[in-house]
Amino acid sequence: QVQFVESGGGLAQPGGSLRLSCAASGFTFSNYAIGWYRQAPGKGRELVAAISNSGGTTNYPDSVKGRFTISRDNVKNTVSLQMNSLNPEDTAVYYCNSGKTYRVSSLYDPTYSWGQGTQVTVSS
Repeated sequence: QVQFVESGGGLAQPGGSLRLSCAASGFTFSNYAIGWYRQAPGKGRELVAAISNSGGTTNYPDSVKGRFTISRDNVKNTVSLQMNSLNPEDTAVYYCNSGKTYRVSSLYDPTYSWGQGTQVTVSS
């Protein structure tokens, strides 16, 4: 059974930092691209960070580029998201999921059911 367990969210002040972690199980983690997604209240889910199976390719939308960094550990089957210079627009529930191939482009059609996510709130 595939499972994603996200953690590390919380309350941060504008300009602050948080580090999210995702533990994956139930599939061959090292074969697939992994993404971090977020869903803000009243909005659709968006892909905010992508990493290829080897970690050699990463991709970010302009809204987080230069502030967020995704990384993965294929031994521990974990993926992390370092978030710096947070602003209130980053407030959302954050999720991870797998693509259908090793390519980051496959993350626009994530493979599995969503985990519980981790709430990130940026507020003074």
